[in-house]
Amino acid sequence: MRLALVTDAWAPQTNGVVRTLMRTRDELTSMGHAVEVISPDMFNGFPCPTYPEIKLAFLPGRKIARTMTAFQPDAIHIATEGPLGHAARGYCLAQGLPFTTAYHTRFPEYVEARFAVPVGLSYAWLRRFHSRARSIMVATQSIESDLLARGFGNIRRWSRGVDTTLFKPRDVKGDKGLLNLPRPIHLFVGRVAVEKNIEAFLSLDLPGSQVVIGDGPQLEQLKRKFPKAYFLGKKVGEDLARHYAAADVFVFPSLTDTFGLVILEALASGLPVAAFPVPGPRDILQGTDAGALDADLGAAVKRALAVPAARCRALAEQFSWKAATEQFLGNLAPFGVV
Repeated sequence: MRLALVTDAWAPQTNGVVRTLMRTRDELTSMGHAVEVISPDMFNGFPCPTYPEIKLAFLPGRKIARTMTAFQPDAIHIATEGPLGHAARGYCLAQGLPFTTAYHTRFPEYVEARFAVPVGLSYAWLRRFHSRARSIMVATQSIESDLLARGFGNIRRWSRGVDTTLFKPRDVKGDKGLLNLPRPIHLFVGRVAVEKNIEAFLSLDLPGSQVVIGDGPQLEQLKRKFPKAYFLGKKVGEDLARHYAAADVFVFPSLTDTFGLVILEALASGLPVAAFPVPGPRDILQGTDAGALDADLGAAVKRALAVPAARCRALAEQFSWKAATEQFLGNLAPFGVV
């Protein structure tokens, strides 16, 4: 199959959407499929308001049409609702071509947190964007149920995976050069932005150390407000994996994520997870005893610290990128297939 994958989120951005799309592309390629990624680096653009490191394509319609004509895809998947997503949607509708979309980000909640725009307005806009898709792919039952209640249809499941060869338990807690801090070490990994609700984690009165790995627009503000916390910046690959394994508990304070790949990375590293009982953490952890969910995040942290590493690892091993990619393939809408 020749797949055109259209996304406003791509390298050098580092987030769960980008990691999911890159890993899916790699899995598809290894299966023998041809993937043409249409991403912001192919276009002139401008920085996204409040996210200057994110580039938004400027008037991409003509180039998208030329790229599609040259590539001649058998299926088109539109991953995001930004300028490229809208241009690709317009192309498909004009050409009478079926396409699929995905709901990666609880965009209305993010917009409300940043700009106080009522979520109802944003969801109305999103319903229109996704309404013509042959299927809307979502990662969890919680998000599917929420979208159905808001009037969305044609929803299909597309789960996620984790690299269990990179993220794994390691004997690094005695390594003096790695998180040589008072224990227990409470770790957060992710984008340092208001929608991640990191203040809920850093405001907790916890013994030991609170560590934040990642960068983003809220970084300097949080450094000033929480001088006792440790901010280690962005880490990737082996370095990131070793830091997961060196911590004692992973704290995921977000209320708005649709899944949370970092939860799987922590679990694969043998690190128990503490989170609020919201979509994403609830779908991964509820009923598994591999972490703790509680409306009182501090109580969840205390319970999670007692979870054995082996139980966390066993849960992570149930999530493979190969299975997730096969699920993705089954959701596509190849041309000529009704």
